[in-house]
Amino acid sequence: MDVSGLRREYRGDNFDAVDNDPMALFGAWFGEAVQAAHAKSRDPNAMSLGTVDAQGRPSGRIVLLKGYDRQGFVFYTNYGSRKARDLEANPWASLTFWWDELDRQVRVEGRTERTDRAISEAYFASRPRESQLAAVASSQSRPLADRAALLAAVEAARKKYEGRDVPCPEEWGGYLLRPHAMEFWQGRSNRLHDRLAYRLDETGVWKADRLGP
Repeated sequence: MDVSGLRREYRGDNFDAVDNDPMALFGAWFGEAVQAAHAKSRDPNAMSLGTVDAQGRPSGRIVLLKGYDRQGFVFYTNYGSRKARDLEANPWASLTFWWDELDRQVRVEGRTERTDRAISEAYFASRPRESQLAAVASSQSRPLADRAALLAAVEAARKKYEGRDVPCPEEWGGYLLRPHAMEFWQGRSNRLHDRLAYRLDETGVWKADRLGP
């Protein structure tokens, strides 16, 4: 099927580096994405996580950003999932954000590490109880006989923890991606898009370059 006719014009505004600080620029863009998303019930924290396994085979999936600060970006998963197995074999990963309402993309590359256990447990405790039970019941990325088996596992977990808190499973927790490179893309008219790329140098200082579209 030829889909070459699916095209549109981009009309974003120009932008420049914010004090040579990509996390400050990300914070500004993310805030605008949240505001834009509220009107359309979108997920501004949705991002594509790219990983590579021990054999060098890449894979990607959409996950949700659950926090960011000067250190980097945090997301959570089952440590037995495919993404986690990839990250244990090769800790380097990428994140891609796409905010359609703003014609903006942010790409992040960096090295991941598990978050402290206390951080994972604190976030798990903040989740809705049904989400906690789902995390306990699911062997993420593992073969499943059918959906009935999954629902039965959830029901078993519900009975097991009836009347008490659901503990954070040992095989569940967070990852922090510490960025080494970030690129900000703003769609512009006539495909003359703006691209601003940041890279962390050997002294730990961010350097910015404007790239051709």
